[in-house]
Amino acid sequence: MVHAAASHAWSGRLSGGDLNLAFAALADPTRRAAVEILRGGPRRAGELADALGSNPAGLSRHLRVLRESGLVAETVLEADGRVRLYSLEREPFDALRSWIEDLEAFWTDQLASFKAHAERTRTARTRSRKGRA
Repeated sequence: MVHAAASHAWSGRLSGGDLNLAFAALADPTRRAAVEILRGGPRRAGELADALGSNPAGLSRHLRVLRESGLVAETVLEADGRVRLYSLEREPFDALRSWIEDLEAFWTDQLASFKAHAERTRTARTRSRKGRA
């Protein structure tokens, strides 16, 4: 039997604080590497430390930051309370993806507007030159 440790609650959309926590957590290369390893499935803390070439004490701070950001969940095995399994939480990554897609849509619209403006300006200049000739 297992029980999950308390994790960050995500609403599906990122607040400014959630966004800051997520990006701050992912800014560190060790934490990004841990996330990459966890993409393959849940891992014990010791397995993560071995895979990252770190000692468990050094990794615990990184895991705490990932947990507090809501990106990673910690599950404690009841059979052995010393064993902690870490896994990725889908919701924060979905929220990050949504934020990036919204940003991409904004820039796509801005670039489309700029292109339309540039084409109108070019057409107006071309007509103006033809009118003077």
